Order: sequence, then C-alpha cells, then structure tokens
Amino acid sequence: MPESPASGMRMLAPAAVAEVLGVSADEVVALVLDGRLRGARVGAPPQWRIEEESVTEYLDDQAEEARRIALWHQSNAASFPELWGRGTVRNPD
Repeated sequence: MPESPASGMRMLAPAAVAEVLGVSADEVVALVLDGRLRGARVGAPPQWRIEEESVTEYLDDQAEEARRIALWHQSNAASFPELWGRGTVRNPD
C-alpha cells in the first residue's frame, strides 16, 4: 500500500510548541489562526495540533528576519567613509 503524504507528518500539541517558542499555548493557536503556523483541530473533542515542520519553518523565518533587521541597523549606523573606504570615520567603535 502506498504511503500517504501525511504519514510522515508529525503533529504537536500547542503546549509543546509553546514550550519551544517560549510563548503561551493561546499565542501558538493565534499563530495558527494568523497562518504563520500550519495546524488543524483534530479528534473528538477537537484539539489543536500543529505540524512540526511548520514550527521549524517559523523559527527559520524568525531567525532570517532578525538577521535582516540586524544588517539594516548596522547599515544605518555606518558612515559613508566607512562604506567607501575613504575619508574620516565619524564614530569609530
């Protein structure tokens, strides 16, 4: 019997995801509702489950955003002589 695409998918409880992200379980559900994490309500009674892969992607996206913000702040702090390699540096570190 062929494997379904979802057979290798691992689903996590909001509390487990909250522990990894350092937020509350309600905030994890809000991230799912905002579309920043992939999840669904399953079972009877329905309970939220979040795809483990989406948590990894979310963390990667957050790290990339932090990197870009740091580069932006760094570029804003640089003076033109520093960028061009000529002239006097106004605010040396």
